[in-house]
Amino acid sequence: MDVSQLKAIQLDALKEVANIGACHAATALSELTGEKVMVNVPVIRINPIEEVFSLVAKPNEVVASVLIYFLGDMTGRTLLLFPQEAAWHLTDCLMRQPLGTTKKFGELEESALKEVSNVLTCAYMNSLGDLLGLVVVPSVPSMAVDMASAVLQTVSLEFSSDKDMVVCIETEFRFVEKNTTLYGYFLLLPDPASLEVILNAIHLG
Repeated sequence: MDVSQLKAIQLDALKEVANIGACHAATALSELTGEKVMVNVPVIRINPIEEVFSLVAKPNEVVASVLIYFLGDMTGRTLLLFPQEAAWHLTDCLMRQPLGTTKKFGELEESALKEVSNVLTCAYMNSLGDLLGLVVVPSVPSMAVDMASAVLQTVSLEFSSDKDMVVCIETEFRFVEKNTTLYGYFLLLPDPASLEVILNAIHLG
């Protein structure tokens, strides 16, 4: 089985996991930024990775991406994607500076974005692990900031192909005090054996 074969009831179960993960992610962002962060119910899509990229940005627009492998009872890859402006705004929130301050990604900005991406990824993966009683261990994150077409080409090597079907969790984060909304795209591609483990754990295999 691959993710393209998931049925409606299985997608509903994953949506519930995504909702819990998004709430945990919002709590983590609130702690990191010192600001109240709200989330809307995430949108779950099953698409080829190239179609997900087209949702985030045009091929010549810049995106920030953070790739993390996960090990343990489940194995696979995750990719967190932000359009450039959303990534800049998120960096401003993390560094507690006015929106519009960040205009480029230096070492400090990349470090901050890597850290928060790691925290957000762990929020989603820990929610899945806790719900299913499985151990999930993330790898050290690797980051790329480039045109969407270039990042797609790079990560497709990790995901086998830009035609690979992935679970995309689109989440809307609202920073209340700054009155701004950011969109993040969390891509999940479990290895085939791990997808079976996930579905069996929620008694849907």
